Amino acid sequence: MAISFTMVGFAQKNEIKAAEKALKEGDSAGAKSALEAAEGSVSSADVKIQAQYHFVRGKIYADLAKKGDDSAFEEAISSFNKADEIETQSGKAKYAKDIEQHMASVTADLVNSAVTDNGNKKFKEAGEKLYMSYKLSPKDTSYLYYAASSAVNGGHWEQALTYYDELQVLGYDGSGVVYKATNIESGEVEEMDEMQRDLMVKSGTFKDPIDENTPSKTAEIVKNTALIYTQLGQDDKALEAYKAARANDPKDVNLILNEANLYYKMGDKEKFKALMAEAATVAPDNPDLHYNIGVINMEQNNLEEARVSYRKALEINPGYTNAQLNLSTTYVNEGNGLIDEMNTLGNSRADIARYDELKQQKDDLFREGSIVLEDALKTNPDNQGILTQLKNIYGAMGDNENFLRLKKLLGE
Repeated sequence: MAISFTMVGFAQKNEIKAAEKALKEGDSAGAKSALEAAEGSVSSADVKIQAQYHFVRGKIYADLAKKGDDSAFEEAISSFNKADEIETQSGKAKYAKDIEQHMASVTADLVNSAVTDNGNKKFKEAGEKLYMSYKLSPKDTSYLYYAASSAVNGGHWEQALTYYDELQVLGYDGSGVVYKATNIESGEVEEMDEMQRDLMVKSGTFKDPIDENTPSKTAEIVKNTALIYTQLGQDDKALEAYKAARANDPKDVNLILNEANLYYKMGDKEKFKALMAEAATVAPDNPDLHYNIGVINMEQNNLEEARVSYRKALEINPGYTNAQLNLSTTYVNEGNGLIDEMNTLGNSRADIARYDELKQQKDDLFREGSIVLEDALKTNPDNQGILTQLKNIYGAMGDNENFLRLKKLLGE
């Protein structure tokens, strides 16, 4: 039996050596085949051979991964971990330093592969690789942040949410300092670590050192978490996340708008309008905010308030076509509302008088609507939307001359 076990041990060593030889020659596929011959009996070998087997297996799969086999990354990592575990339990650490170096190399290869995946729009795979990188090097929490960013870019919401949740548990901030200096030869500003930058400046090859503080990413993480909950239809969780995000950054107008849009989606138009008004106070020169406030007021038939908002949008952006069209529409809608009452009147003297009064008011409102669009045509004479709406107003007013003029302009 002793002789038998010795023969098995020699066979395993030979197979492992053959695998190492093939790997050195660049034949990682051949190395894998050679090592597989020892796989069935390795569990009964002594701990030295077991550690050697798993260490070599890790190197083979790391090489396969480096050459483009993405499925090999996990095998490489598990093999190196197994070799480390065996050595730790046995109290012998022949491969410990080598394992550490190879793991660092695998991490770098994972990151490089993730960069390539992102460039090829394979965002899910990129996120998974960056997450593996973070697990291999937990101190590098930025890998986890970029894993979440990759998942977001690909619309993989649940994957991104998992990563963002972990970042928040870690209390990840993401702020720091970027060290830069200008390359004297090329004139380009380059980033590097602080020690390297200082040495380069002292050597005279770089100049103008700059320390740039990078902002905290906490608000972005909380905001993206809220947006993801919205995408997943989990509105209650989204609202909680928005509250947390706004507590962190109450003046972020995009946060206010996203929360407002969520309330609009949920059917709470009053809350939407209140938040839009709040956003307008934070960013008073944003014409879209005033326009959207006008839209919601118009939907609620608050026509005077809508006009105020549309005119404010046009003060900021005089060529805002949709604001011009909607401002005109407020007058048309009010005029159309009078038609309903006109149609209920009879033939009595009082009804006829009331009819004439309402008709005059209606025509005045339609005329106000036409004035808005005639002014708009001065700066945007070929806009089909403006021309069509103006033609329809003149048609409703019975203004045949202007109606025909607009038909001609439209090429009808």
